[in-house]
Amino acid sequence: MKTKSLLLATALLMSTSALAQKNTFKGVVLDDLGEPVIGATIQVKGVKGAGAITDLDGNFVIDADANQTLVITYIGYKDAEIRPSANMKITLKQDDKALDEVVVVGYGVQKKSVVTAAIAKVSTEDLAGKSPVRVDNALKGLAAGVNVTSSSGQPGEGSKVRVRGTGTINNSDPLYIVDGMPIEGGLDYLNPSDIESIEVLKDAASGAIYGARAANGVILVTTKKGKMGKAQINYNFSYGWQSAWKKRDVTSATDYAILQNERAVNGGQAPVFADPYALTDSNGKAINGFGTDWQNLVFNDNAPVQNHEVSISGASEKINYYLSMGYYKQEGIVGGNYGQSNYERLSLRSNNIYNVMDASKERNFLNKLDVTVNMAYTRVKSTGISTNSEFGSVLGSALYMAPTLAPTVTDGNVAKSYYDKLEDPNVYDSEGKVIGTRDFYEIPRDANGNYYTIPGMAGTYQEMNNPLAMMSIPAAKNWSHKFVPKFSIDLQLWDNLKYHFTYSADLSFWGTDSYVASKYYLSGNNKREHTEAYKSSDKGINWQVENTLTYDKTIGKHSFAVVLGQSAMKNKSDYLNGSRWNLVNVNKPSIDYATGNYEQTIVKDADGKIISVGAPQIHPPLAAAFADFIDDDVVFAVPVDDARQRNLVAEHLPRGADTRRAEAQRLGGIAQVKQRYSLA
Repeated sequence: MKTKSLLLATALLMSTSALAQKNTFKGVVLDDLGEPVIGATIQVKGVKGAGAITDLDGNFVIDADANQTLVITYIGYKDAEIRPSANMKITLKQDDKALDEVVVVGYGVQKKSVVTAAIAKVSTEDLAGKSPVRVDNALKGLAAGVNVTSSSGQPGEGSKVRVRGTGTINNSDPLYIVDGMPIEGGLDYLNPSDIESIEVLKDAASGAIYGARAANGVILVTTKKGKMGKAQINYNFSYGWQSAWKKRDVTSATDYAILQNERAVNGGQAPVFADPYALTDSNGKAINGFGTDWQNLVFNDNAPVQNHEVSISGASEKINYYLSMGYYKQEGIVGGNYGQSNYERLSLRSNNIYNVMDASKERNFLNKLDVTVNMAYTRVKSTGISTNSEFGSVLGSALYMAPTLAPTVTDGNVAKSYYDKLEDPNVYDSEGKVIGTRDFYEIPRDANGNYYTIPGMAGTYQEMNNPLAMMSIPAAKNWSHKFVPKFSIDLQLWDNLKYHFTYSADLSFWGTDSYVASKYYLSGNNKREHTEAYKSSDKGINWQVENTLTYDKTIGKHSFAVVLGQSAMKNKSDYLNGSRWNLVNVNKPSIDYATGNYEQTIVKDADGKIISVGAPQIHPPLAAAFADFIDDDVVFAVPVDDARQRNLVAEHLPRGADTRRAEAQRLGGIAQVKQRYSLA
């Protein structure tokens, strides 16, 4: 009985399936004026991937079941739903609500229905839930005709924004305007949660008011304001982890050895590895399995990222306010755990509108006066590794390094050979007696004190080096401060006549601090022969003053506006960078505490032209660590004829030092100065 029931159910299902066969339907989509709608979307309701698009004549062909529902959509028109039939004629009606939306255009706003230019708008609802690091990243996939591509995967790295393709003159970046102020350097200073809307002016007509600056498009950003009612307090928090979703396929130790042998034999050389199936690593230990997976060692799995956003907003008849603070921190999936790739941003914003004079009193003129005061401040700190580079990059080295190399040196004999060749400052005779000194290097070590493996003492790997050793070198620290104030007055002179005054500024300060604390050796092509400190400082100051008088009028279905305006802008920028060799104290790596003392012979002819340049001769620096602690004494080595360096020594004495004894004696041109001080 159960078997018969099962067979009957199967037969019914087969019958139902036969009745649900799809048919091909044709149709045309028209607007309310009878004109064909080009590019309208027709989809089968509830079925993913089943759809069609109208052609130049509004025609379409779609496969569907007669019992299914077709959904027709097009921007600016209301959605339509119909059952499929033969030779369908579908008429779409305009969406008046969408056409009544306003967009920013130059010195004012207009309804979409009267704007003929190519404008794409992204609202705060579109941005909700995306949690982008930068505002430009939020534009991905939201604005048609706007191409946003990431420069790299580095935390906080900017994106390339292209409107209407890539230009051929200067750069191709669009013009960024935030609350009426042109902003240099992109939108990375903005907290994405502070944005109310983004308009992209894509064609020449919409951007004409901005002149030549709008050649690559214009991106207008409007920040949030308060809403009528009681104060609203919002707090958003997110915490997540990032990991590399894909790793490159590389050869195992055995495959690597086989390929290396084939390369050598084909080149007429002896095989590199005696037995590819019985390999030992650089420590002499047997390799079992894949060997060293450099990618696993380099990638920082589960790199944390956190975001905090808090805002207070509200509005009354006399004041509209919006206050916000945002904090974002991200650790890179490559080098983040070594302090090499990190991003941290703190942003503060205050948007306030004060109603000084309203229209409550009957006046023929001066009906309304609003004063707007906006303040925005952002501080960014970041570090970064080399990206998109085939030379000397951490990722490139991780892909290039042989799996037969061990990450660190754990064999005592190998470690001694490293020391003897590179770190020993002494020169010995045949009997082992010290007969002199030489230049020496320091080999980077891991947290356990083990040397990082050097891939080829003589530079066999050229620009590629042990990626772990590369990340042990202190990273350059980038910093920036940005302050954007705005003050504006909006005065309603008469019903249709408005006056607007704006003073705004864009104050940017940014730079880099880096140092080399040791004379390290990574390979024959990557070594440093002296300690060094580097510093750069940039400043960009832009301010703008605008006065506009606007008259607008609507008569029936027609509207027109007349704008009389004045705008003045001033830009100023400064750039300064410098570096110095020989740190005085490696624990205080600053350009202000480096001697930079070296001599270089430069020979010039009678006309002052340089005809030869000698090699730099570095003077003996101050004591390597500046101070050697012997009980409570500190010993400094200072050239006696260098007053600047003697003053530098005095500056580095501990603050509050109780100097009890000072003596100096000349020893081979070097003064030994002994200072006794109280550690308290």
